[in-house]
Amino acid sequence: MRPIRVVVVEDSLTVRKRLLEVVAADRELEIVGEGENGQQAIDLCERLRPDVISMDMMMPVMTGLAATEHIMAYCPTPIIIVSSSTNRGELFQTYDALKAGAVDVLDKPRGDEPDDRWEKKLVSSLKLVSRIKVITHPRGRMGVRVRSGADVRPGSDSNGPAALLGTASRYELVAIGASTGGPNAIVEILRNLPAKFALPILLVIHIGAPFGATFAEWLDRQSHLRVTTPVNGDPLPRRGEARVVLAPPDQHLVVRSGRLWLTTDPERHSCRPSVDVLFESIAGECAHKTVACLLTGMGRDGALGLSAIQRAGGMTVAQDEATSVVFGMPREAILLGAAKRVVPLPDVAPLLAQLAVAEPRSER
Repeated sequence: MRPIRVVVVEDSLTVRKRLLEVVAADRELEIVGEGENGQQAIDLCERLRPDVISMDMMMPVMTGLAATEHIMAYCPTPIIIVSSSTNRGELFQTYDALKAGAVDVLDKPRGDEPDDRWEKKLVSSLKLVSRIKVITHPRGRMGVRVRSGADVRPGSDSNGPAALLGTASRYELVAIGASTGGPNAIVEILRNLPAKFALPILLVIHIGAPFGATFAEWLDRQSHLRVTTPVNGDPLPRRGEARVVLAPPDQHLVVRSGRLWLTTDPERHSCRPSVDVLFESIAGECAHKTVACLLTGMGRDGALGLSAIQRAGGMTVAQDEATSVVFGMPREAILLGAAKRVVPLPDVAPLLAQLAVAEPRSER
């Protein structure tokens, strides 16, 4: 089996040498090119057609964001962002790169990591990302598109996401979990919900603590629904108080006694926040009033929680394989029989809109 062909793009010579050393030490990886700015990244990608690119964000000549937008529009290649960005503007560029099609983000080595943990994480991330079949992201798809309520219309197929039957919905809450590929998926869903969407949304997405500080603020700018992080003990938003409540970095989000709680309990599936922790708390609190969605992501976080919500009477949805960047999390839920609906990403927002206003016949 041929090695995975890697291009490393980083303007700091010291950091680039470290990245190259780590990649060269693994027999399954092969360095085929290196660069120090976004324009070189594009040139290397078009000339060498690598399996995966490690890309910095803040570089001279052309930023990592601009290079990512070009590569994903004209030469789609799996990209992992390796960045040390910490200020608001630079973090926003990182999120924009994920929205533009970059697959994952990893912080640069600080030099104080225990053992070889960072090196192992970089190597495993490159191997995972290289296997992902990325799609073209034309620049025309990058603009804001917010669908009005009039765009969501009932259809004739009672089993599809366009089915609108009955007159009153019993659902009062949406819960969503996502990981790899999640930022782009979440943006697509939020932008395509109707402006008068009635249900609050609780959201857990796996994003590293260094990059999660301003993610809620960035996501708020992508959606007509307000996006915030909760304060410990906040009341659970009610139907008609539509907003997105995002679990903050390194804290589990839990629903208990009608309130939102943040905990630093142990990680689940090496994740904190964990989708399972949120979903399982909902299963014991208000599952029959909840629509739970498990989206693209590596691993199995969320599968058991989705199953618990289904058993407790909630509506459960999983993203299908064809539109998932990584099908791991949805696949695990489907294998458990936890998903009542398996739908492509473009159908998730219309389905949520339908469930928010009317109860499908199959759920009566």
